[in-house]
Amino acid sequence: MKVEPRFPEAMTEQQVELLERRAARLREKPAANTDEAMVWVAEFPIGDESYALPLDGLRAAVPLKMVTPVPLSPPHVIGILRFQGQVLTAMSLASLLGGRGWREDPAVLLVVDPGMGGRLVAIDCEHIPKPVPLPVSQVEAARARSTGAVADVTLPGMQQINLVDLRRLLDRRTSEKRNA
Repeated sequence: MKVEPRFPEAMTEQQVELLERRAARLREKPAANTDEAMVWVAEFPIGDESYALPLDGLRAAVPLKMVTPVPLSPPHVIGILRFQGQVLTAMSLASLLGGRGWREDPAVLLVVDPGMGGRLVAIDCEHIPKPVPLPVSQVEAARARSTGAVADVTLPGMQQINLVDLRRLLDRRTSEKRNA
């Protein structure tokens, strides 16, 4: 089947060939084992690295402008916001992770349930995250290797996603406050 562009004068032969190669690549069956169980995560960038949260803990994405700053709050607290009748603490994920920087200013807050007795929290994010499936076996292996709140999951093609366990991350912050 030959692809005929709508506007032949606007596309070069190289562009048509490139589009045909892309279409052929998309028609190929995926190489991954489709029988393997997957866990869905919400993936987003922090600086040059890729981070993710389990998708089942994500409740909403809201604009960052809904936050009210709180004077004299800890450095990782951005402020508070009202979400579905609850007052939530909005926190800087980059600060919680140890000061890793953003590429752009965060524009979105992710409302998440870290599994701490039904209490929701909000964390900042550059963009609305995209849903990505990860093989359960690789996630479990990464969590078994991890001693902290972040587990490094390496995917085929050497792509690395840092899976954040918010409960562990926030528990660590709480214990640091108690010890101080």
